[in-house]
Amino acid sequence: MRLFRILGALLVSGAMIAAAKAETIRIAVGTQDTTINCATGGLIIRELKLLEKFLPHDGKYKDATYDIQWKNFTSGAPLTNEMVAGKLDFGAMADFPGSLNGVAFQKAGRRSLFISVLSGSVKGSGNGIVVPLNSPIQSLSELKGKTISVPFASTSHGMLLRAVKALGWDPQTDVNIITQAPEVAGSALQAGKIDAHADFVPFAELFPWRGLARKIYDGSQADAPTFHGALVDAAYAEQYPEIVVAYLRAAIEADRLISAEPEKYSELIAKVTGVDAEVDYLFHGPLGLQTRDFTWKPEYRQAVATSIETLKLLKKTDSGLDVDSFVTDKFIRAAFVQAGLDYDAQLKNYSQLPLNAKDAATGEQIADPKRVAEIWVKGEPLVRHYGSPEIALTALAKLEKDSQTTRVFYAQDHQSGIKLLGDKAWYVRSADGALDAFLLKEAAEGWAKTQGGVVLDFAGARNAIVANP
Repeated sequence: MRLFRILGALLVSGAMIAAAKAETIRIAVGTQDTTINCATGGLIIRELKLLEKFLPHDGKYKDATYDIQWKNFTSGAPLTNEMVAGKLDFGAMADFPGSLNGVAFQKAGRRSLFISVLSGSVKGSGNGIVVPLNSPIQSLSELKGKTISVPFASTSHGMLLRAVKALGWDPQTDVNIITQAPEVAGSALQAGKIDAHADFVPFAELFPWRGLARKIYDGSQADAPTFHGALVDAAYAEQYPEIVVAYLRAAIEADRLISAEPEKYSELIAKVTGVDAEVDYLFHGPLGLQTRDFTWKPEYRQAVATSIETLKLLKKTDSGLDVDSFVTDKFIRAAFVQAGLDYDAQLKNYSQLPLNAKDAATGEQIADPKRVAEIWVKGEPLVRHYGSPEIALTALAKLEKDSQTTRVFYAQDHQSGIKLLGDKAWYVRSADGALDAFLLKEAAEGWAKTQGGVVLDFAGARNAIVANP
């Protein structure tokens, strides 16, 4: 009888062990699809089922099954609410809402971890300020006494406050800053109800592309780092560290795919989000507006610290946060090792995503990234690259003569090196006929004054090339 009891106990114990090994593990990820620089941490992983490719199936996960859940958000705040409520395990968001995520977990007596950067700019590109199309305003310095809307407590709010401070203005009295979501701001700009709007990825580029506004300020002018990254519930990471690494391996693979075929995946992002592929490529193509970079560069760590202090000044939080324990490179380093990549080498790499291409017109290797111009021809899967704006505009004239439609013309800002929508840019034509592109009219005028040359808008630059090739 005793033997039967022992055998019964062993059978029950074995069943419990088997049940533990066969547990169903939830992996719930909150994404921001329309914030397109989060694509490698959400949209691409989800659409291509990359997470499934890297999840562990050995050791304690030998008999585990996975319940992968995805939920999309338009901003970081509601995503954070669901993470704190235990409904999500991972989330992707910018430095400001990410910091609020850490504070919210802390107030709940728990912790979240910022585990990786996904995409960003150590200079601040991605955030920007736009004005109505018919506005006479050409620069931020002309907005004194005007109404500027911005999503409050966002990374673009922080940029706006820093930009205003740099002008020596009081944000409480010298400008009227109001809160406004991007979906409201678009119509407000068209109706002339606001003088300007500050926003984050991709709206400072999407609004001009769609003809709703004109960009007058890029975040890089504030020289304030900004990024979007991935977070995880710290308790979840402690229980399932291998799953956290698997998620980051999937993000690295998503990055590899976009790097290899940026046009293809810009089209995929457009299909899912409705954000035009031409704008997606502006970010994700070579020499893009931002750099996809998973390493915790000192500038990005500082961006977290700055966002926490700024949020305290905005009275959006009264709590501090220990950045050194909140930001961790433990998991992304492990993912790099598994992927056969050198984390420390990438940590030191500040280059834009490279362009290794030959000029579509001359066949010569393109050498100077700041003079690159590009044309995406309708019906062609790949963007054409050119060594200079003047070569590209000559090619554009020929395309139009042959009745071919151009989707978009890109140029690189001569000073910052960021990618521009070329038909929205300003150009300086020097005495030798060379063209250099600039985001701002005042920057072009300043360059022409010191270096010589004539300032032209896009139409003027095209006409100059056609008349004097």
